[in-house]
Amino acid sequence: MANIKSQKKRILTNAKRAERNKAVRSEMKTRVKHATAAVGTDDSAEAARLAIKRIDKAAAKGVIHPNAAARKKSRLMKKVNAAG
Repeated sequence: MANIKSQKKRILTNAKRAERNKAVRSEMKTRVKHATAAVGTDDSAEAARLAIKRIDKAAAKGVIHPNAAARKKSRLMKKVNAAG
Protein backbone atom coordinates (compact mmCIF):
# COMPACT_ATOMS: atom_id res chain seq x y z
CA MET A 1 0.00 0.00 0.00
CA ALA A 2 1.22 3.46 -0.87
CA ASN A 3 2.27 5.93 1.83
CA ILE A 4 1.53 9.07 -0.18
CA LYS A 5 -1.93 10.50 0.39
CA SER A 6 -2.57 11.40 -3.25
CA GLN A 7 -1.56 7.89 -4.33
CA LYS A 8 -3.99 6.34 -1.84
CA LYS A 9 -6.73 8.48 -3.37
CA ARG A 10 -5.68 7.45 -6.91
CA ILE A 11 -5.94 3.78 -5.92
CA LEU A 12 -9.51 4.32 -4.69
CA THR A 13 -10.59 6.36 -7.71
CA ASN A 14 -9.00 3.86 -10.10
CA ALA A 15 -10.94 1.05 -8.43
CA LYS A 16 -14.21 2.99 -8.82
CA ARG A 17 -13.46 3.73 -12.45
CA ALA A 18 -12.51 0.11 -13.18
CA GLU A 19 -15.79 -1.06 -11.66
CA ARG A 20 -17.76 1.39 -13.82
CA ASN A 21 -15.82 0.41 -16.94
CA LYS A 22 -16.43 -3.27 -16.22
CA ALA A 23 -20.19 -2.68 -16.14
CA VAL A 24 -20.11 -0.76 -19.44
CA ARG A 25 -17.93 -3.39 -21.13
CA SER A 26 -20.10 -6.25 -19.84
CA GLU A 27 -23.31 -4.62 -21.10
CA MET A 28 -21.70 -4.01 -24.48
CA LYS A 29 -20.56 -7.63 -24.81
CA THR A 30 -24.00 -8.91 -23.81
CA ARG A 31 -25.74 -6.74 -26.42
CA VAL A 32 -23.31 -7.90 -29.11
CA LYS A 33 -23.91 -11.55 -28.17
CA HIS A 34 -27.68 -11.06 -28.34
CA ALA A 35 -27.37 -9.33 -31.71
CA THR A 36 -25.14 -12.11 -33.07
CA ALA A 37 -27.58 -14.75 -31.82
CA ALA A 38 -30.49 -12.87 -33.42
CA VAL A 39 -28.87 -12.87 -36.87
CA GLY A 40 -31.31 -14.33 -39.36
CA THR A 41 -34.40 -13.68 -37.25
CA ASP A 42 -36.90 -10.88 -37.75
CA ASP A 43 -35.65 -8.85 -34.74
CA SER A 44 -32.00 -8.87 -35.82
CA ALA A 45 -32.11 -5.22 -36.94
CA GLU A 46 -33.38 -4.06 -33.56
CA ALA A 47 -30.81 -6.17 -31.69
CA ALA A 48 -28.03 -4.80 -33.91
CA ARG A 49 -29.21 -1.23 -33.31
CA LEU A 50 -29.09 -1.73 -29.54
CA ALA A 51 -25.65 -3.35 -29.74
CA ILE A 52 -24.28 -0.49 -31.86
CA LYS A 53 -25.72 2.00 -29.36
CA ARG A 54 -23.84 0.28 -26.51
CA ILE A 55 -20.63 0.10 -28.54
CA ASP A 56 -20.85 3.83 -29.27
CA LYS A 57 -21.50 4.62 -25.59
CA ALA A 58 -18.48 2.56 -24.52
CA ALA A 59 -16.29 4.39 -27.04
CA ALA A 60 -17.64 7.77 -25.93
CA LYS A 61 -16.83 6.99 -22.30
CA GLY A 62 -13.32 5.88 -23.20
CA VAL A 63 -13.88 2.27 -22.16
CA ILE A 64 -12.82 1.04 -25.62
CA HIS A 65 -10.80 2.74 -28.34
CA PRO A 66 -12.82 4.43 -31.10
CA ASN A 67 -11.16 2.25 -33.74
CA ALA A 68 -12.09 -0.88 -31.77
CA ALA A 69 -15.69 0.37 -31.67
CA ALA A 70 -15.69 0.91 -35.43
CA ARG A 71 -14.26 -2.58 -35.96
CA LYS A 72 -16.89 -4.19 -33.71
CA LYS A 73 -19.72 -2.35 -35.47
CA SER A 74 -18.36 -3.26 -38.89
CA ARG A 75 -18.08 -6.96 -38.05
CA LEU A 76 -21.53 -7.03 -36.51
CA MET A 77 -23.15 -5.35 -39.52
CA LYS A 78 -21.31 -7.72 -41.86
CA LYS A 79 -22.95 -10.66 -40.07
CA VAL A 80 -26.39 -9.03 -40.08
CA ASN A 81 -26.20 -8.05 -43.76
CA ALA A 82 -24.86 -11.46 -44.84
CA ALA A 83 -27.89 -13.17 -43.28
CA GLY A 84 -30.17 -11.02 -45.40
